[in-house]
Amino acid sequence: MSYLDNIRTFVRVYELGSMSAAGRDLRISPAVTSARISQLENHLNVRLFQRTTRNLSPTEQGKAFYDGACAVLDAVDAAEAQVMTLTDTPRGTIFVAAPLGLGRRLIAPCLPAFLDAYPLVNVRLRLTDRKVDLTSEGLDLAFFLGQPEDSTLRYRGIAECRRVLVASPDYIARRGLPQSGDDLVAGGHDCLNLRFPGASEFQWRLETADGPRKFAVSGRFECDDGDVLTDWALAGQGIALKPVFEVADHLRAGRLVPVATDTPATPVQMACLYTHRRHQDPKTRLLMDFMTDRLSAAVRAAEA
Repeated sequence: MSYLDNIRTFVRVYELGSMSAAGRDLRISPAVTSARISQLENHLNVRLFQRTTRNLSPTEQGKAFYDGACAVLDAVDAAEAQVMTLTDTPRGTIFVAAPLGLGRRLIAPCLPAFLDAYPLVNVRLRLTDRKVDLTSEGLDLAFFLGQPEDSTLRYRGIAECRRVLVASPDYIARRGLPQSGDDLVAGGHDCLNLRFPGASEFQWRLETADGPRKFAVSGRFECDDGDVLTDWALAGQGIALKPVFEVADHLRAGRLVPVATDTPATPVQMACLYTHRRHQDPKTRLLMDFMTDRLSAAVRAAEA
Protein backbone atom coordinates (compact mmCIF):
# COMPACT_ATOMS: atom_id res chain seq x y z
CA MET A 1 0.00 0.00 0.00
CA SER A 2 1.38 3.41 -0.93
CA TYR A 3 1.81 6.22 1.53
CA LEU A 4 -0.46 8.36 -0.64
CA ASP A 5 -3.22 5.73 -0.45
CA ASN A 6 -2.88 5.78 3.33
CA ILE A 7 -3.24 9.57 3.38
CA ARG A 8 -6.32 9.47 1.14
CA THR A 9 -7.88 6.86 3.40
CA PHE A 10 -7.12 8.93 6.50
CA VAL A 11 -8.79 12.00 4.99
CA ARG A 12 -11.97 10.11 4.11
CA VAL A 13 -12.14 8.47 7.56
CA TYR A 14 -11.68 11.91 9.14
CA GLU A 15 -14.37 13.51 6.98
CA LEU A 16 -16.91 10.69 7.27
CA GLY A 17 -16.19 9.83 10.89
CA SER A 18 -16.32 6.12 10.23
CA MET A 19 -13.94 3.41 9.01
CA SER A 20 -16.76 1.49 7.34
CA ALA A 21 -18.17 4.60 5.62
CA ALA A 22 -14.73 5.55 4.35
CA GLY A 23 -14.19 2.02 3.08
CA ARG A 24 -17.47 2.09 1.17
CA ASP A 25 -16.62 5.49 -0.26
CA LEU A 26 -13.16 4.32 -1.40
CA ARG A 27 -14.48 0.90 -2.45
CA ILE A 28 -12.10 -0.99 -0.19
CA SER A 29 -12.82 -3.47 2.58
CA PRO A 30 -12.99 -2.47 6.26
CA ALA A 31 -9.85 -4.54 6.84
CA VAL A 32 -7.90 -2.59 4.23
CA THR A 33 -9.20 0.71 5.62
CA SER A 34 -8.09 -0.19 9.13
CA ALA A 35 -4.73 -1.47 7.90
CA ARG A 36 -4.00 1.77 6.05
CA ILE A 37 -4.78 3.87 9.11
CA SER A 38 -2.59 1.62 11.27
CA GLN A 39 0.28 1.87 8.79
CA LEU A 40 0.00 5.65 8.78
CA GLU A 41 -0.07 5.80 12.57
CA ASN A 42 2.98 3.54 12.79
CA HIS A 43 4.83 5.70 10.28
CA LEU A 44 4.02 8.90 12.19
CA ASN A 45 4.39 7.21 15.59
CA VAL A 46 1.16 8.83 16.81
CA ARG A 47 -2.45 7.79 17.25
CA LEU A 48 -4.65 9.65 14.73
CA PHE A 49 -8.04 8.44 16.01
CA GLN A 50 -9.54 7.45 19.32
CA ARG A 51 -11.49 4.23 18.76
CA THR A 52 -14.24 2.70 20.83
CA THR A 53 -16.80 0.05 19.92
CA ARG A 54 -19.34 2.78 19.12
CA ASN A 55 -17.35 5.86 18.28
CA LEU A 56 -14.36 7.11 16.35
CA SER A 57 -12.96 10.61 16.79
CA PRO A 58 -9.72 12.32 15.71
CA THR A 59 -7.03 12.95 18.30
CA GLU A 60 -5.29 16.32 18.54
CA GLN A 61 -2.54 14.86 16.37
CA GLY A 62 -5.17 13.66 13.89
CA LYS A 63 -6.73 17.11 13.70
CA ALA A 64 -3.33 18.67 13.12
CA PHE A 65 -2.43 16.13 10.44
CA TYR A 66 -5.72 16.58 8.53
CA ASP A 67 -4.98 20.07 7.18
CA GLY A 68 -1.54 19.02 5.98
CA ALA A 69 -2.91 15.82 4.46
CA CYS A 70 -5.53 17.78 2.52
CA ALA A 71 -2.80 20.13 1.26
CA VAL A 72 -0.77 17.14 0.05
CA LEU A 73 -3.74 15.64 -1.79
CA ASP A 74 -4.69 18.99 -3.31
CA ALA A 75 -1.13 19.40 -4.57
CA VAL A 76 -1.12 15.91 -6.09
CA ASP A 77 -4.53 16.45 -7.69
CA ALA A 78 -3.40 19.81 -9.07
CA ALA A 79 -0.26 18.26 -10.53
CA GLU A 80 -2.26 15.49 -12.16
CA ALA A 81 -4.74 18.04 -13.53
CA GLN A 82 -1.90 20.08 -14.98
CA VAL A 83 -0.55 17.01 -16.79
CA MET A 84 -4.01 16.15 -18.12
CA THR A 85 -4.37 19.61 -19.66
CA LEU A 86 -1.37 18.77 -21.84
CA THR A 87 -2.92 15.59 -23.19
CA ASP A 88 -6.05 14.73 -25.13
CA THR A 89 -6.81 11.67 -23.03
CA PRO A 90 -8.44 12.61 -19.69
CA ARG A 91 -8.80 9.66 -17.38
CA GLY A 92 -10.14 8.74 -13.98
CA THR A 93 -13.48 8.59 -12.19
CA ILE A 94 -16.01 11.40 -11.74
CA PHE A 95 -18.51 11.10 -8.89
CA VAL A 96 -21.77 12.87 -9.77
CA ALA A 97 -25.09 13.39 -7.97
CA ALA A 98 -28.43 14.58 -9.33
CA PRO A 99 -32.13 14.66 -8.37
CA LEU A 100 -34.09 11.62 -9.45
CA GLY A 101 -36.26 13.25 -12.10
CA LEU A 102 -33.47 15.31 -13.63
CA GLY A 103 -31.05 12.40 -13.48
CA ARG A 104 -33.34 9.82 -15.01
CA ARG A 105 -34.80 11.96 -17.79
CA LEU A 106 -31.94 14.20 -18.87
CA ILE A 107 -28.57 13.35 -17.33
CA ALA A 108 -28.44 9.55 -17.57
CA PRO A 109 -29.39 9.51 -21.29
CA CYS A 110 -26.52 11.91 -22.08
CA LEU A 111 -23.75 10.06 -20.25
CA PRO A 112 -23.12 7.25 -22.78
CA ALA A 113 -22.16 9.81 -25.43
CA PHE A 114 -19.73 11.46 -22.98
CA LEU A 115 -18.11 8.14 -22.10
CA ASP A 116 -17.86 7.24 -25.79
CA ALA A 117 -16.00 10.50 -26.38
CA TYR A 118 -13.67 9.95 -23.38
CA PRO A 119 -13.16 6.18 -23.04
CA LEU A 120 -10.65 6.44 -20.17
CA VAL A 121 -13.11 8.31 -17.94
CA ASN A 122 -15.58 6.56 -15.61
CA VAL A 123 -18.71 8.18 -14.20
CA ARG A 124 -20.39 7.13 -10.94
CA LEU A 125 -23.90 8.62 -10.94
CA ARG A 126 -25.88 8.84 -7.69
CA LEU A 127 -29.55 9.81 -7.96
CA THR A 128 -31.36 11.18 -4.92
CA ASP A 129 -33.88 13.90 -4.16
CA ARG A 130 -32.29 14.65 -0.81
CA LYS A 131 -29.67 17.37 -0.39
CA VAL A 132 -26.13 16.09 -0.75
CA ASP A 133 -22.85 17.22 0.80
CA LEU A 134 -20.13 17.19 -1.83
CA THR A 135 -17.23 17.08 0.62
CA SER A 136 -18.45 14.44 3.04
CA GLU A 137 -19.85 12.25 0.26
CA GLY A 138 -16.79 12.45 -1.96
CA LEU A 139 -18.62 14.00 -4.92
CA ASP A 140 -16.97 15.95 -7.71
CA LEU A 141 -20.14 17.48 -9.12
CA ALA A 142 -23.80 17.79 -8.16
CA PHE A 143 -26.62 18.84 -10.47
CA PHE A 144 -29.66 20.34 -8.77
CA LEU A 145 -32.76 22.51 -9.13
CA GLY A 146 -33.01 25.63 -6.98
CA GLN A 147 -30.55 27.92 -5.26
CA PRO A 148 -27.33 26.80 -3.55
CA GLU A 149 -27.11 27.12 0.21
CA ASP A 150 -23.37 26.47 0.60
CA SER A 151 -21.41 29.59 -0.40
CA THR A 152 -18.09 27.70 -0.17
CA LEU A 153 -18.93 25.80 -3.37
CA ARG A 154 -18.73 27.02 -6.94
CA TYR A 155 -21.98 27.42 -8.84
CA ARG A 156 -22.65 27.17 -12.56
CA GLY A 157 -26.09 27.95 -13.94
CA ILE A 158 -27.37 25.80 -16.78
CA ALA A 159 -30.97 26.73 -17.61
CA GLU A 160 -34.07 28.33 -16.15
CA CYS A 161 -36.78 25.67 -15.99
CA ARG A 162 -40.48 26.43 -16.11
CA ARG A 163 -42.62 24.65 -13.52
CA VAL A 164 -46.28 23.76 -13.65
CA LEU A 165 -49.02 22.67 -11.26
CA VAL A 166 -50.61 19.50 -12.63
CA ALA A 167 -53.42 17.09 -11.84
CA SER A 168 -55.14 14.25 -13.65
CA PRO A 169 -58.50 14.73 -15.43
CA ASP A 170 -59.97 12.26 -12.93
CA TYR A 171 -58.89 14.40 -9.96
CA ILE A 172 -60.32 17.54 -11.57
CA ALA A 173 -63.61 15.77 -12.29
CA ARG A 174 -63.92 14.82 -8.61
CA ARG A 175 -62.52 17.91 -6.92
CA GLY A 176 -62.91 20.73 -9.43
CA LEU A 177 -60.39 22.85 -11.30
CA PRO A 178 -58.59 25.40 -9.07
CA GLN A 179 -57.78 28.60 -10.93
CA SER A 180 -55.28 30.09 -8.48
CA GLY A 181 -53.16 29.50 -5.41
CA ASP A 182 -55.95 30.90 -3.26
CA ASP A 183 -58.28 28.26 -4.73
CA LEU A 184 -55.77 25.56 -3.79
CA VAL A 185 -55.74 26.64 -0.16
CA ALA A 186 -59.41 27.61 0.24
CA GLY A 187 -60.62 24.50 -1.56
CA GLY A 188 -58.58 22.17 0.65
CA HIS A 189 -57.02 20.51 -2.37
CA ASP A 190 -54.73 17.54 -1.86
CA CYS A 191 -51.26 18.81 -2.71
CA LEU A 192 -48.55 16.21 -3.30
CA ASN A 193 -45.43 17.39 -1.51
CA LEU A 194 -41.76 16.61 -1.88
CA ARG A 195 -40.33 15.98 1.57
CA PHE A 196 -36.81 17.21 2.34
CA PRO A 197 -35.01 16.41 5.61
CA GLY A 198 -35.85 19.08 8.15
CA ALA A 199 -38.85 20.47 6.25
CA SER A 200 -41.60 21.51 8.67
CA GLU A 201 -44.12 22.93 6.20
CA PHE A 202 -44.74 23.09 2.48
CA GLN A 203 -44.93 26.36 0.57
CA TRP A 204 -45.38 26.73 -3.17
CA ARG A 205 -44.06 29.94 -4.71
CA LEU A 206 -46.49 31.17 -7.35
CA GLU A 207 -46.72 34.26 -9.53
CA THR A 208 -49.61 36.59 -8.64
CA ALA A 209 -50.73 40.00 -9.92
CA ASP A 210 -48.78 41.50 -7.02
CA GLY A 211 -45.63 39.50 -7.67
CA PRO A 212 -44.31 36.17 -6.37
CA ARG A 213 -46.07 34.85 -3.28
CA LYS A 214 -45.73 31.73 -1.14
CA PHE A 215 -48.80 29.60 -0.54
CA ALA A 216 -48.88 27.20 2.40
CA VAL A 217 -50.29 23.97 0.99
CA SER A 218 -51.11 20.63 2.54
CA GLY A 219 -52.17 17.14 1.59
CA ARG A 220 -52.27 13.55 2.70
CA PHE A 221 -49.40 12.43 0.49
CA GLU A 222 -45.72 13.32 0.71
CA CYS A 223 -42.55 11.57 -0.42
CA ASP A 224 -38.83 12.19 -0.85
CA ASP A 225 -38.95 10.85 -4.44
CA GLY A 226 -40.31 13.32 -7.01
CA ASP A 227 -41.22 10.56 -9.46
CA VAL A 228 -43.56 9.06 -6.87
CA LEU A 229 -45.39 12.38 -6.73
CA THR A 230 -45.85 12.24 -10.51
CA ASP A 231 -47.23 8.70 -10.23
CA TRP A 232 -49.67 9.82 -7.54
CA ALA A 233 -50.82 12.74 -9.68
CA LEU A 234 -51.37 10.38 -12.61
CA ALA A 235 -53.41 8.14 -10.31
CA GLY A 236 -55.70 11.05 -9.42
CA GLN A 237 -54.49 11.45 -5.85
CA GLY A 238 -53.74 15.17 -5.94
CA ILE A 239 -51.92 18.16 -7.43
CA ALA A 240 -48.16 18.18 -7.97
CA LEU A 241 -45.72 21.01 -8.60
CA LYS A 242 -43.28 19.78 -11.26
CA PRO A 243 -40.65 21.06 -13.67
CA VAL A 244 -42.17 21.01 -17.15
CA PHE A 245 -39.43 18.73 -18.51
CA GLU A 246 -40.46 16.01 -16.03
CA VAL A 247 -44.13 15.93 -17.08
CA ALA A 248 -44.02 17.20 -20.68
CA ASP A 249 -45.01 13.84 -22.17
CA HIS A 250 -47.94 13.47 -19.77
CA LEU A 251 -49.14 17.00 -20.58
CA ARG A 252 -49.01 16.38 -24.33
CA ALA A 253 -50.90 13.09 -23.94
CA GLY A 254 -53.53 14.66 -21.68
CA ARG A 255 -52.77 12.32 -18.78
CA LEU A 256 -52.02 15.46 -16.72
CA VAL A 257 -53.41 18.96 -17.18
CA PRO A 258 -52.24 22.35 -15.83
CA VAL A 259 -54.17 23.78 -12.88
CA ALA A 260 -54.14 27.14 -11.04
CA THR A 261 -52.99 28.79 -14.24
CA ASP A 262 -53.94 32.27 -12.98
CA THR A 263 -50.98 31.98 -10.59
CA PRO A 264 -48.34 29.95 -12.43
CA ALA A 265 -45.42 28.51 -10.52
CA THR A 266 -42.20 30.51 -10.51
CA PRO A 267 -39.37 29.03 -12.59
CA VAL A 268 -36.49 27.14 -10.97
CA GLN A 269 -32.82 27.32 -11.88
CA MET A 270 -31.03 24.18 -13.04
CA ALA A 271 -27.39 24.36 -12.06
CA CYS A 272 -24.39 22.37 -10.90
CA LEU A 273 -22.15 22.71 -7.87
CA TYR A 274 -18.53 21.70 -7.57
CA THR A 275 -15.86 22.13 -4.95
CA HIS A 276 -13.76 25.27 -4.87
CA ARG A 277 -10.28 24.37 -6.04
CA ARG A 278 -7.57 26.49 -7.57
CA HIS A 279 -6.81 23.83 -10.16
CA GLN A 280 -10.07 22.40 -11.41
CA ASP A 281 -9.97 18.81 -12.59
CA PRO A 282 -10.08 18.86 -16.44
CA LYS A 283 -12.33 15.80 -16.69
CA THR A 284 -14.87 17.41 -14.37
CA ARG A 285 -14.78 20.59 -16.41
CA LEU A 286 -15.24 18.54 -19.59
CA LEU A 287 -18.30 16.84 -18.13
CA MET A 288 -19.80 20.17 -17.02
CA ASP A 289 -19.29 21.69 -20.47
CA PHE A 290 -20.71 18.60 -22.16
CA MET A 291 -23.77 18.39 -19.91
CA THR A 292 -24.48 22.14 -19.89
CA ASP A 293 -24.96 22.24 -23.66
CA ARG A 294 -27.15 19.16 -23.76
CA LEU A 295 -29.22 19.91 -20.67
CA SER A 296 -30.09 23.43 -21.76
CA ALA A 297 -31.11 22.09 -25.19
CA ALA A 298 -33.20 19.32 -23.59
CA VAL A 299 -35.04 21.79 -21.36
CA ARG A 300 -35.84 24.04 -24.34
CA ALA A 301 -37.14 21.06 -26.32
CA ALA A 302 -39.33 19.85 -23.45
CA GLU A 303 -40.85 23.29 -22.92
CA ALA A 304 -41.48 24.00 -26.60
